[in-house]
Amino acid sequence: MNAFVLFRNAKIHFSDYGKGKTVVLLHGFLENSTMWRDFIPQWSKNNRIISVDLLGHGQTESIGYIHSMELMAEAVAEVLAHLKIKKTTLIGHSMGGYVALAFAELYPDMVNGLCLMNSTAKPDSKDKQKNRDRAIEAVKQNYKTFIRISITNLFRPKNRRLFSNEIKIVINEALKTPVQSIVAALEGMKIRKDRQDIFHKGDFKKMFIISKKDPILDYQSLIEQVPNKTIKVVELPDGHMSHIENKEAFSYHIKHFIENI
Repeated sequence: MNAFVLFRNAKIHFSDYGKGKTVVLLHGFLENSTMWRDFIPQWSKNNRIISVDLLGHGQTESIGYIHSMELMAEAVAEVLAHLKIKKTTLIGHSMGGYVALAFAELYPDMVNGLCLMNSTAKPDSKDKQKNRDRAIEAVKQNYKTFIRISITNLFRPKNRRLFSNEIKIVINEALKTPVQSIVAALEGMKIRKDRQDIFHKGDFKKMFIISKKDPILDYQSLIEQVPNKTIKVVELPDGHMSHIENKEAFSYHIKHFIENI
């Protein structure tokens, strides 16, 4: 089932399949809920799988000039309230992980589990914030070039030819994202909070999916975010797009993470 719910007068798109434990899938920047389409048929056999298009992405409308991670988390909460869901597990890819952490801070009693997938609990560094500003200027100047380069650079260099067809599909989906929505997301990610404490101390099951050759996130910095064994760490060999580059291993670990909650 695909449907919409109103949040601050904006239409929020989501899908809802299966029955059982509820799992919410949150895509990354320039992505949308279609990134999960190969996994939902399998995961929804024994679980209720909800996929949400975050603000300004996919079929969801924008709200204002800054889409903070908190605002996106509130939109996700509106979907769950509409569906009368009180407990869920969150799987967040990249920006979706930032939103999942914001959700866990705002609604701790609703979270059974949280998986950060190619994401981080740390805030942007000063250099990263400057890179966000440069990205905002780049997307305003040449939208299509910005998207093509941004998506291609998410993959491990040696995989860019191997997954050329998949990259074209991701780029075509990203091109559906309006310029203002891209800017709003960049502004929101730039100002996000440090949520390492939420990830470390939250009373829910945790998993961290890290890719050793992630071009976007530093491997050592990610490992340092796991101070104890309460967080299950899955290390994959390739880039930022583990759901494409390491598809079978990714699906296996997500499935078992859900089963063990």
